[in-house]
Amino acid sequence: MATATKKKEDLKELNAEDLAHKLHGLKLELFDLRMQRAEGKLAHPHRIKQVRRDVARVLTLLKEKKK
Repeated sequence: MATATKKKEDLKELNAEDLAHKLHGLKLELFDLRMQRAEGKLAHPHRIKQVRRDVARVLTLLKEKKK
């Protein structure tokens, strides 16, 4: 859980434009992981869950910054 807190603190330092860029990169990574899973070539299946949570973190911070 300490790594999630550290990630959140690191992400809070980024501005909205950087967060949007990071979100785009995470979504591309998630797409690639899903394609690997469909092909049966996914080496680390737990990574999908981690990336999904990272996407949620970034989306939450983007919504907070819009307020």
